[in-house]
Parts: sequence; structure tokens; C-alpha cells
Amino acid sequence: MFIDFHTHAFADEIAERAMARLYETASDDSPEKPCTDGTAGGLREKLKACGINYGVMLPIATKPTQQKTINNWAASENKGNLIAFGTVHPDAPDIAEELGRIKELGLKGIKLHPDYQETFLFENKMQVIYKRCEELNLPVILHMGYDPISVIIRHAMPSHLPEITVKYPKLKIIAAHLGGMYAFEEVLHYIASSKQIWLDTAYIAGNIKPELLTTIIKKHGADRVLFASDCPWHEPAAEKELIQTLNLTENEKDMIFYKNAAEILEI
Repeated sequence: MFIDFHTHAFADEIAERAMARLYETASDDSPEKPCTDGTAGGLREKLKACGINYGVMLPIATKPTQQKTINNWAASENKGNLIAFGTVHPDAPDIAEELGRIKELGLKGIKLHPDYQETFLFENKMQVIYKRCEELNLPVILHMGYDPISVIIRHAMPSHLPEITVKYPKLKIIAAHLGGMYAFEEVLHYIASSKQIWLDTAYIAGNIKPELLTTIIKKHGADRVLFASDCPWHEPAAEKELIQTLNLTENEKDMIFYKNAAEILEI
């Protein structure tokens, strides 16, 4: 069994345009050629081709006006081999209400991308999101560390998370990109071993030495690590192969590949 906890897709009518725009706005260090056409259908086929049973689809509202439309679309795709999260924008005036609606729609959590949403994790407007998600038992997955759209300013870093866990002790936090892309030593220092934070493996194949990855997993605990790819920006097969080659027990690998995800998703 395999559950990819970090994938992306767009509605058919905007997929081509959205994918092109992401490349236009990114720095020269932009993602490699995408491995799907950006549609939910393309994502479903890629997962099947890679032998992955389910993909967690993570939409992102880059404007406050987008969140309802995006969440309605995510709910329509929340079936078959795709398990959808919702999204909110920190500047939206109706965040609390929309989070309640996300829960009612049956979406499994929310995705926030502080770089695209131009918001630091510690800002006051983020507290409303954390508090309401804690109340609703909605997991929050956060882009963490470097992103090519914001090469100098890092809106979400490992050092930001401990304060959030103290303020919201029942909030389930998934820190994407192993807790901080290109900030893996900071992950070891600030958040590894936290029982409130899960780390996903999105886009780390080729970007971290296996020895350091194993060290982080051992310190944090394999029961708090989630297999993830960041498809279509990264090949799911690459992340799958990386984890399979690590010096971990078969039980630890099973936890990473699907057991931890199934517990969070309640499936």
C-alpha cells in the first residue's frame, strides 16, 4: 500500500494556463518538467502508473476570492484514488466560516503555502486559521523552507513551528518538504522529535543525502513521517525509490508509505 500525501492538480479548464503561470513567476531555479498535464485526471493516471494507491491532492488559494471555488472543485474530485484537502487564504474575511464549510464538504484538511500567500507563519492573521483548524480537527499542511517563487524571503521556516505547537497543542501540523526545503539541519534542531508535527517527503529525492534523511527520520520517529512526492513537480517513483533504499525496518517503511497517512486521514 502507498499513499502519496502531497500532490497537486488544477481544474481542467485552467490546468494548462496555471501550469504555465507557475513557471513564469518562479525564479530561474524553477521546477523540472512536470510529470502530468496538471489535471486531476492526469494525476490519477500518474499515481496508477507508479503503483500508488491514493494521492492526497492539495489545492492552494493564491487570492482570497479563490477559496470557495477551489474548495468546491476539490470536493468534486474527492473520490476514487484522490483524497482532497481544501484551502483558505489568510487575507480572506470569512476564513472561519470557510473552514467550517471545508469540514462539511468532507475535505480532509487544508493546505497553506505562505510564499504564494505572502504571509509568515507567525503573523496574527494566521492565528485564526490555526485556532479554527484545531477546533475542527482539520490537519494543516504547510509548505516549509525554500520555494523558487520566493528565493530570498522564507515565509515558513522550522524555527516558526515550536511556538505554534505550544499555542495550539491539539493542532495537527504536516510540515512539507521534510519540515523545510534546504533547511534540513534546522529541522533537526527545531522540530525533529515533536509529536505534534508530521514531516512529508515531497521533492526531497535528489535534494538531501540519504544519510541525513535517515538521521532526521530516526530522531523524529518513523511514525511521524509521510511519503509524498509533490507531483506533478516531482516524480512519485523517485521519492518511493529513495525511501525504499533507506536503512529502515520494513515496519518503519510501511508507516511512512501508508500507515501514518491512513491514521491522519481516518481511512
